[in-house]
Amino acid sequence: MVRLGLTIAALLGVFVGYTVWLAGEFKSLAPHFDGQCRQIDGLVGAEDITIHPQTGVAYISSDDRRAALAGHPVQGAIWAYDLKSANPKPVNLTPDLGFPFHPHGIGLWAEGAGGELMAVNHRGGGGFNAVEDTIEVFAVRPGGLTHVRTIKGDLLLSANDVVPVGGGRFYASIDHGNASGLMRAVEDYARLPLAHVVYYDTVRFRRYADGIRYANGINVSRDGGVIYVAGTTDRAIHVYHRTDNNGMLISRGSIETGTGVDNIEIDADGVLWVGAHPKLLTFVGHSKDAGKLSPSQVLRIDPATGEVEEIFLSDGADLSGSSVAARFGKRLLIGAVFDAKFLDCELP
Repeated sequence: MVRLGLTIAALLGVFVGYTVWLAGEFKSLAPHFDGQCRQIDGLVGAEDITIHPQTGVAYISSDDRRAALAGHPVQGAIWAYDLKSANPKPVNLTPDLGFPFHPHGIGLWAEGAGGELMAVNHRGGGGFNAVEDTIEVFAVRPGGLTHVRTIKGDLLLSANDVVPVGGGRFYASIDHGNASGLMRAVEDYARLPLAHVVYYDTVRFRRYADGIRYANGINVSRDGGVIYVAGTTDRAIHVYHRTDNNGMLISRGSIETGTGVDNIEIDADGVLWVGAHPKLLTFVGHSKDAGKLSPSQVLRIDPATGEVEEIFLSDGADLSGSSVAARFGKRLLIGAVFDAKFLDCELP
């Protein structure tokens, strides 16, 4: 009996050590960035950012997730930040929505100077255990956004990010097989591959791309033929070919990153820019305590070669818990899950 207990303790120790190692807690970090950044204050939880390729307007998803986790949700918003302005300032585009709005991931379908913006909305109050998820659809018009419809569905549980693909259709990442409760935490720490992607064809949802560990950011290639999905605890970007048959996704492998990848943005050259968490357990601590810093990281990924380049790394003093990086020309905007600021950076 003693021997069995020792064996179980040893196996548990190995599991814990392996989990801590995979989470990046043993990494030695050397902060670096060749450009210059300035902090833009006033937006809490700028978790996702996407930039209109024609107008240069950045759309920023903002929500106070610590307030939501504490049971006191505060109405979130989509903000605009004009990168073509000489002195850009964030502008709240959704101050008067008549329903609870707690945006998470957002995606943009650009058409000329307009288009369609979609946002994952945790209507149940935000946080990370929300089960009442919707996709809010906005028309992008000069000077603002107009809410046009809400999309619900039984498969839209624990939605994380959304990417429109035209004609009102979209893909959304579902980050957990269990939307709430103890099993959600078990999924994270045991790295269970229960996350997936859903596709909406304007009539019904379909489930694709099973077997992902914590499906997070999602985006589509410039030609519309490839879907990229961040597997946070996979530490990889999964690559899928889109078929014309019901939007089905066919795996084309993955790009290993060795870090906790979050949102994916794609620039005018088709290059992927990814916000990431190099120390995932440290990020968990940061989510519970604003006084605990969490490192921020930005990756540049060439999808043609699979080459991964670390562009930005900080100890979290300037920005903690980076979740997104969006490039427009020489500008790079970096957002975070909880901080009340984002970074506006100039690339070298």
